[in-house]
Amino acid sequence: MIKYVIKRILMMIPVLIGVVIIVFTINYFSEVSPAVILAGANATAEDIAAKNAELGLDRPYLVQIGSYFYNLIFHGSMGTSYIYKQPVISMIATRMPYTLTIGIIAAAFSAVVGIVLGILGAVKQNSIFDYISTTLSIICAALPPFLVCLGLMLVFSVHLKWLPIQGINGWKSYILPIIATGLSPIAMTARMTRSSILEVIRQDYIRAARAKGVPEGVVVWKHTLKNALIPILTVVGMNFGLSMTGSVICETIFNIPGLGLLMASSISQRDFITTQGCVLVCAFIVCVMNLLTDLCYALVDPRIKAQYKNTGKSIKKRSIQKGGAAA
Repeated sequence: MIKYVIKRILMMIPVLIGVVIIVFTINYFSEVSPAVILAGANATAEDIAAKNAELGLDRPYLVQIGSYFYNLIFHGSMGTSYIYKQPVISMIATRMPYTLTIGIIAAAFSAVVGIVLGILGAVKQNSIFDYISTTLSIICAALPPFLVCLGLMLVFSVHLKWLPIQGINGWKSYILPIIATGLSPIAMTARMTRSSILEVIRQDYIRAARAKGVPEGVVVWKHTLKNALIPILTVVGMNFGLSMTGSVICETIFNIPGLGLLMASSISQRDFITTQGCVLVCAFIVCVMNLLTDLCYALVDPRIKAQYKNTGKSIKKRSIQKGGAAA
């Protein structure tokens, strides 16, 4: 199991390197340079060239990307923001708590509500509960995020005046962003839960458990849900990763000083070095959540854990055989 974890961690390295190369290449070949923004509207071509030289943007592609990797690996630096003149890593660290708070709670909220709706739809198939859960899932999936944010602000902030309209001014300021971020994942979780449980609930061992007189609650929660968790965990893990990386639309509309708002402002201001740092952090979080999801598979399904152990034993056995053959 430990070897598997180490292997997956090592597999994250080429993924993160690929993310950096792709984003860096897009920024490098962009038609608009950050020097144009910094030099001002009335800047001449000489002013822009001087600003490019000051920022080091006039260097060749390989030199720039090599310097970025060198500073990132050996100094732990993501560079300095062109616009804010601050280290990118400190700017991200300042904003990450807001994004993680909204993302984790929103993902947990969507997981609980989506699983409950999916279970109701599967257990009460073709009933009013099934139609309601399916309809709610379709509505949550169809609503655009910006429309959800504006609707929540209009109802709960403008008309009812229950919650703050924007910014972070206490725990109430988190409610609307959490709801807006968690609505769309509810649909994915509910549909996957429903289809997975419907597949398991038709198995012979479920019929046998009911024939033995096992209470329906035990059949659903212990036997059915446990054996249907693998595809559900996949969706929930993906939603956790996406929610924790921040919603650009949600944070921009609600003016939340998180990673999403920082990414949106850096893109609009052509602050490429900050954009690259934000994307790298998002990719790292998604990779970590994928790793944790794979580890949860082993906790849910003993067969997967046994497969990890057997893989390690087979590798050890092959190495012993090779050693004996060499002797």
